[in-house]
Amino acid sequence: MLQTFFSTLPQICASTQSCLGALWTIPSTSWLGFFSDITLLIEASLFHSQNFIKPGEQEAARCDTWAQLIERGCMEEDIISPKNYFSSSKNISLSNTALDKGEPIQLRPQEVNLKLRPGLPHTFTLDFQRVEGYPVDLYYLMDLSYSMEDDLRSIKTLGNKLFNALQGITKKGQIGFGSFVDKTVLPFTNTNPEKLNKPCAETEMYCQPAFGYRHVLSMTGNKAEFESEVNKQRISGNLDSPEGTLDAIMQAAVCGERIGWRNSSTRLIVLTTDDGFHMAGDGKLAGILEPNDERCYMDNNLYSKSNEMDYPSVGQVANQLEKNNIQPIFAVTKNMEKVYRELSKMIPKSEVGVLSADSHNVVELIKNAYNRLSSKVTVTHDALPDNVRVTYTPLCPEGGPSGDKGVCNNVGVGQMVSFNVTVTADECMQSEISFLIGPLGMKDKLKVSLSTLCKCECNDPVTVDSPYCNGKGQVNCGMCSCKAGFVGQKCECSIGEKDESSLRAACRKDNGTECEGRGDCVCGICQCYTLPGGSTYYGTNCECENESCEKFQNKLSLLCVEGNGKCRCKNCECKPGYEGTACQCKKSDEQCRTPSGSVCSGRGTCKCNQCKCMEGYQRPYCLTCPACQTTCITKGKCIECLGFQTGPFSKNCSQACTSISEFKMVETLPPGKPCDVRDVESCRVFFAIKQLDGEDNYTAQILKTRECPKLPNIYAIIGGSIVGVTVIGILILLFIKVLFTLQDLKEYRKFMNEAQKTRWSENKNPIFQEATTTVANPTFSGE
Repeated sequence: MLQTFFSTLPQICASTQSCLGALWTIPSTSWLGFFSDITLLIEASLFHSQNFIKPGEQEAARCDTWAQLIERGCMEEDIISPKNYFSSSKNISLSNTALDKGEPIQLRPQEVNLKLRPGLPHTFTLDFQRVEGYPVDLYYLMDLSYSMEDDLRSIKTLGNKLFNALQGITKKGQIGFGSFVDKTVLPFTNTNPEKLNKPCAETEMYCQPAFGYRHVLSMTGNKAEFESEVNKQRISGNLDSPEGTLDAIMQAAVCGERIGWRNSSTRLIVLTTDDGFHMAGDGKLAGILEPNDERCYMDNNLYSKSNEMDYPSVGQVANQLEKNNIQPIFAVTKNMEKVYRELSKMIPKSEVGVLSADSHNVVELIKNAYNRLSSKVTVTHDALPDNVRVTYTPLCPEGGPSGDKGVCNNVGVGQMVSFNVTVTADECMQSEISFLIGPLGMKDKLKVSLSTLCKCECNDPVTVDSPYCNGKGQVNCGMCSCKAGFVGQKCECSIGEKDESSLRAACRKDNGTECEGRGDCVCGICQCYTLPGGSTYYGTNCECENESCEKFQNKLSLLCVEGNGKCRCKNCECKPGYEGTACQCKKSDEQCRTPSGSVCSGRGTCKCNQCKCMEGYQRPYCLTCPACQTTCITKGKCIECLGFQTGPFSKNCSQACTSISEFKMVETLPPGKPCDVRDVESCRVFFAIKQLDGEDNYTAQILKTRECPKLPNIYAIIGGSIVGVTVIGILILLFIKVLFTLQDLKEYRKFMNEAQKTRWSENKNPIFQEATTTVANPTFSGE
């Protein structure tokens, strides 16, 4: 009956409801038999899925391609192959103009749900259409340092033109105004109280005190109000050339309520300046170490933490502009164009225009920059986890290449462009995530809710203690999920008081992989898998199999498997008369025998009729060893010992020199260059040595006559040494004597020269008394 019913079921069923109707039209008397057959069918299907794995086959065999599973006998209804799931939970039609009721819709769909199979990408289409008359909020941010004096005068006269240009773009346009200079601390600004109050030149009559950033006018559609506030502005000043530009952009971006940005509008910041900008880290010059926290600090329309917080980085500014859907237009002088074009490369959806000397062309500049920004649609996404990838393929006439951003150029108002969005989850995710996709500079975003399909949705029986699992577990996708205390493919092992980890450790060889990855550990014993060829792994840890013996000529050796041997645990066991790693050779040593009849000269073994020489020796017969040390050196001491009973081996020559099996003392050596060594008496011993069969077996011929050096004349050496020392000593003494003589001669001549130059005074010494005294006799008359 069941077979008849199911054969007619395709004709009965046009939908799910009609199938249910078909079931209810079965006569009541047939219900018992019907359900009996249904039960048998389900049990048969479960039996088939549970017994799909053959004995010894691993559970991983359940996973394969659809074709392979069908070929191996798996029923189609038993194959679980999850597909990606996509649904659109919010898909409102695109708006034609901004005059439609409610907020204009420029992007569809608005919300989608994705459930992805890891590694399987899913592609859907995203549509975008620029709405005619979409609101525009323009914030004019002006540098009021002293060098911008003439530019300020120009902007005061261009208010009417600026409003007319904005009305030409959209009827829902608003404009605001803000100004900036720099931080009011050294070295950026002169902190002298008089200079802080008037930082301009002495001749400047109208100069406002120094400030960082000031919000002047919130968004307004009132032209008169804009002109009135701009006319009140006065020039200011600072010390260095770079300005606090990034401070001003950051506050204008994050202080949305103060600025008056509307929720549904194109947001523009028009920055006019003639100089560069300070960035993160420059605040350290003024001792400002606290980094910028990207928050709004406005007090009386002034940036209150200008002197407490460092300048923001370019990355921080770019992040906040993108986050708040603001598109900057840098209107700069010619000398700053290159600097701001480099800055524009790091800020998505930004434009650069060159101001004239007095900024009179700023209105035209803004119009051109806006047209370039609005005609380029760039679709991208916010931050993603590492295991999720999103790529875009533009479907537009002037689309860019596929990549992590989708770009369409020259998109006109009302023109719809599309993008193929491909989402891929590389790994399973524990919980659902969501991210936003949308055009840069626009509020319109698509919310993507993403989760992964990492569980097989199998139609398992609800039986807790399944007979297939020996009543100790539940069937889960054809496999047993055992209760605590039971393990095994069919929960057949009770671990009792034993620890499951210790049982599994018994299946690991040298703490390696469990059963070498070739079997299941059941009660501490490896149950090995079956190989595709029909044989099984075997051994205590399933380490052996008989289908992977060494290949011969890049093919599995049938010689080993079916002919000259058998494969045992990856090694060929050869039959008598055969050898080789694959039993590919008949045993023979014909090509290994030397002319003397030895096999490989006794220095190798013959394998497959070829010599396998000892290390260093060369085929074909292992005769020579180019890498070995020469025997003239290694056997020199033995030659000295055997031939002349001298040297270090003289006391045990017969035991130390057994490698030289035969030697002869000869008058002359055979032709050729002989070996020679010096013995303990410095005599040269000449000999010839030849290697016999075997690793260390030699015969030698030793020349009877040694070549010894003549002994020196000891007496002549001693006498000559004494004479030499004496002569050298005398020569040294003579040399010293000559030196002293020359020195004395020099001193004498010096003394004589000085003596000749001496002039002695002839005056009489008053205290000098002569040694003789003359006495005259007064009575002597001389007669």
